[in-house]
Amino acid sequence: MMRPCPPAEWAPHKAVWIGFPSHPELWEDDLEPARSEVTAFARAVHADGRGERVILVTADEEAAKAARRMAGDFADVVVEPFGDIWLRDTGPILLSDGSARDFGFNGWGGKYDLPGDDDIGRRLAARKRLTVESCDWILEGGALDGDGTGLVVTTEQCLLNPNRNPALSKAEIEQRLRDDLGLVDVLWLGDGLMHDHTDGHVDNLARFVAPGVLAIPDAAENDPNWRVYQRAAQAAGAVDGLEVVRLPSPGRVLRDEEIVPASYMNFYIGNATVVVPLYGAPNDEAAVAAVQALFPGRTAVGLRADAILTGGGSFHCISQQIPA
Repeated sequence: MMRPCPPAEWAPHKAVWIGFPSHPELWEDDLEPARSEVTAFARAVHADGRGERVILVTADEEAAKAARRMAGDFADVVVEPFGDIWLRDTGPILLSDGSARDFGFNGWGGKYDLPGDDDIGRRLAARKRLTVESCDWILEGGALDGDGTGLVVTTEQCLLNPNRNPALSKAEIEQRLRDDLGLVDVLWLGDGLMHDHTDGHVDNLARFVAPGVLAIPDAAENDPNWRVYQRAAQAAGAVDGLEVVRLPSPGRVLRDEEIVPASYMNFYIGNATVVVPLYGAPNDEAAVAAVQALFPGRTAVGLRADAILTGGGSFHCISQQIPA
């Protein structure tokens, strides 16, 4: 009998936690634009009641007041202090039996050590009265993507990075994924996107869209990540029984003349909608159309995520679903 493991993201959700930008000193001029983008994302996930319940997580009362004002009555707002909004990485990971796993967190390898990020997962799980098992190694949710059958994809750049778990070998990490999350098979890809401060989280590179079906970007013109996509597709294509589909890439996206890790792959699969981040790139419309073709029972919605990306991520990074 299959052990409990994280359900696929397309399985029904009871609700979703979404991080709401709360710290002006972190977001500076992008604070209000980022709040507007997060609110639009939350509204699309709620989908006028056709989607899941939305829980906006704020770090303090000022942010909570802003969230209630912007969201109106379509979202619940809770206050739980955190460092930043990336709940995919700091929130708990829920399994198919309703239990939760909480992993160690060290600020993506010591880059961003912010108060509250190390225990926000346990606090959110406690709010839902979930049974939580603490796992004594470093793991961020955005480093993994699974298809609900026990198959998971990740990158060596992140999970084998010495800034995470230097004492653990590849085989030991695979065993911990089996023991702690019920995962059976691990597909290892190499590197993630250029300039990704998470050290190559897979949710910017490769996402399961159905059991045994993995989506990977196809390089756009002048794409800084073309080699990354090529190598990922080759590695996935060599796995028996795994189907690889290619989605558009936004290509080279710049902010202040620097390449940023923009990716359409950071979409969120909700009960009613699949929300795709957009960046004003030539392939924006094509990306939404491609995602729509993969999820005919849902509505693909494209929304700008430029301000959220200034913090380093997008819609998938700021959300963590609660399975039904």
